[in-house]
Amino acid sequence: PETGAAERARQQVLVYADSLTWGIVPNTRRRLPFDQRWPGVLESRLNASGRRVRVIEDCLNGRRTVWDDPFKPGRNGRGGLAQRIEMHSPLALVILMLGSNDFQFCHPWNDAWSAAQGIGVLVNDIRRAPIEPGMPVPPILIVCPPRVRDPKGMVAEKFRGADARSAGLERAYMQTAAELGCAFFDAETVTTTSPVDGVHLDADQHMKLGTALVEVTQGLIAD
Repeated sequence: PETGAAERARQQVLVYADSLTWGIVPNTRRRLPFDQRWPGVLESRLNASGRRVRVIEDCLNGRRTVWDDPFKPGRNGRGGLAQRIEMHSPLALVILMLGSNDFQFCHPWNDAWSAAQGIGVLVNDIRRAPIEPGMPVPPILIVCPPRVRDPKGMVAEKFRGADARSAGLERAYMQTAAELGCAFFDAETVTTTSPVDGVHLDADQHMKLGTALVEVTQGLIAD
């Protein structure tokens, strides 16, 4: 059993994301279990390496960076974000992985630049959150989601044209991260969207992403 002192030493990482991280099984309404979702893989691998880390998931299907969903309320990523940072502080790290939903059919003018600007707004909201005095402003890791490829199945109409409009997303996110002094990771370097729906991640891709992020996060979490 863990002692009270050991439990207090556990560091918290907040993952703020959408359905790619929530773990939706492509072309279904089912969800992968925690230990198969990339935040669960990340937590397990970090703890196995000797870290004492708790990964907190705040992942909402359909969440955008700063845009509203015309059919479902609460999908604007700014809504309640500062309060979530306050709620879970002290935080050792915040991981942002959003943007895919910025290219849904109802945002026909959005492109890579606009999504990157949205991520920048969220970064600033996190840094201005009303945390308790003396608690640290957490470092932020921006993870660019893998490219949307030929949306099909249940999400085909919702994401029509998203593959073309999201072109260059990794470059735009990298620039925003550099300008704001955030860490950056391009998920496309280790994962690909599912051939089943072209948007979400299959279980093996969750495993790859969670494993790849271990080294990245270890360098960002203070000892």
